[in-house]
Amino acid sequence: MAALALGLAQAPQVAALLDAGRFQEAYELGLKLGTPEALALAAKGASFYALYQAKPEEKRAWFEKAEKAASQAIAKAPDFPEGYFERARALGRLSQFKGILEALAEGLAPRIKGDLEKTLKLKPDHAGAMVALALWHFELVQKGWLVAATQGAEGSRVEPLMQKAIELEPDGIIHRVEYARVLAAWGKKEGARKQLETALSLPAKTAADRYDQERARQELAKLK
Repeated sequence: MAALALGLAQAPQVAALLDAGRFQEAYELGLKLGTPEALALAAKGASFYALYQAKPEEKRAWFEKAEKAASQAIAKAPDFPEGYFERARALGRLSQFKGILEALAEGLAPRIKGDLEKTLKLKPDHAGAMVALALWHFELVQKGWLVAATQGAEGSRVEPLMQKAIELEPDGIIHRVEYARVLAAWGKKEGARKQLETALSLPAKTAADRYDQERARQELAKLK
């Protein structure tokens, strides 16, 4: 019990490392603490390192580490929503490395969707899961009607999920950037521009926010 209490007390230290952009350290400390919360944060650290800082040849291995840490969190606490969300994040990125045929063969799409739906069942107002589920539908629809139909993806669900997430977390920079990406892909450039400009006007509270704002600047430049 004392070890568990210590782990819970130290989990905010993992979150602080994440906020500071020390993603590898966050991953390592989260693993060491081993509580469900710390393990989910470790998974987040691994995914963020892969997304924002890792060299191209490192990325897949770090997303695999994220998936493993998130699965450990789920095993220890089956009702902890962040474990499912972080595993869905890692699996979603891994599917991009594996390619559509390999990802479909391994059944990654339903696993990702299942984890996101489980997250929302446990925490119905989880904005991040709404954005991720919207992107799940978007990415599969973009791959063609046959893939979308076989996986149950619907383009009509994308924008409502994005809009609900932004309603819940209007200061979420990443939500705006991802919504803009969808809008730009669908030819809605003015809507995309508005989301990117809003993303750049919001306060960047974490290192991830700053990385996402840099991405927003790059995407905005492409629209002009």
